[in-house]
Amino acid sequence: MTEHPPVPVDLIPAPEQPTTSPGRSRRRGPPVVVAGAAAAVMVLGVLVWAVAWYESQVDAGPPGAAVVVDVAQGASVQSVTSDLARQGVVGGTWAARLYFFFHGAPVVRPGGYGFRRHESLAAVRATLLAGPDVLVVSPGFTVAEVAARLGQFPGHDATTFATAVAQRTVVSRYEAPGPGNLDGLLAPGDYVLAAGQSDVSVLEQMVLRFDAEASQAGLVTAAAALGITPYQAVVAASIVQKEGVYSENVAKVARVIYNRLARGMALQMDSTVLYSEGRDGGPVTPADLALDTPYNTYLHTGLPPTPICFPSVASLHAALGPAPGDWLYFVLVSRDGTEAFSDTLAGQLANEQLARSRGLG
Repeated sequence: MTEHPPVPVDLIPAPEQPTTSPGRSRRRGPPVVVAGAAAAVMVLGVLVWAVAWYESQVDAGPPGAAVVVDVAQGASVQSVTSDLARQGVVGGTWAARLYFFFHGAPVVRPGGYGFRRHESLAAVRATLLAGPDVLVVSPGFTVAEVAARLGQFPGHDATTFATAVAQRTVVSRYEAPGPGNLDGLLAPGDYVLAAGQSDVSVLEQMVLRFDAEASQAGLVTAAAALGITPYQAVVAASIVQKEGVYSENVAKVARVIYNRLARGMALQMDSTVLYSEGRDGGPVTPADLALDTPYNTYLHTGLPPTPICFPSVASLHAALGPAPGDWLYFVLVSRDGTEAFSDTLAGQLANEQLARSRGLG
């Protein structure tokens, strides 16, 4: 048998290599089509869901309870939209912003706006475009502040409102005789301004609401039990409003006022001094404390001649039902509004030191 020389390996023809990976068909068309179709279905589903969600936000359903949104000076549409969502007027900020993007963002003027929860975005936009229609009167306001705010509404005038007060065009059943001064005798709250409503009519509403709240609180009877007139009780309530601020403080602040009055001590309330200067807050300097006005309760004993602001219902109740205690002093000791009360000067000085250590006072 003839032997042949071995054939070099590199000369042996290599087996034909498959053009596709093992186990895969060379026909790759159908899987690509299927994957593309699945992606299209997914995208379509997302779009359908997005449209359905947007439509549900545009028309959220039957309007609910009334809501007032107070827009501050210089507030942006974005911040107003956040307030609307927070109070349940709109379902969310994104839908509202999209709606304003497609339909035009309204120029929002400062003031109060009356809405209802779950309003349609079309109704919300229309309300914002129409401008404010609710006069928002916060506890702690004065007649001058209400007049200025009312004067911002079309068809209303700050001077007309203030003149109606000064000329006693409208009087309160609890008003003291003498020059017209309704500070303390107008009820805080929200007042919807009807088309064509006069400034005097707005004033009447505010007086009537306060008179009703005072009557419900038993102002006359409670004041008599405290040995003061109803008007003096409102004066005390106005100081409580400015000095107590938070509900957990007001009844104790009221007790401090009455304890000092009973001892013939000067009230020494910064808020009364600030009122005489037409100021609402801020530091009280030695020069301020030297001003000889009837509202300087550092120089004069007793209550000031008039209320210094509109008290809340809570402050009015506190003035009529002060907490039991012997406190004569108080000071703010925490940024969360906590006030510390003491019946001795030594205790007050210690509390003032605590306040200073916390960056207060």
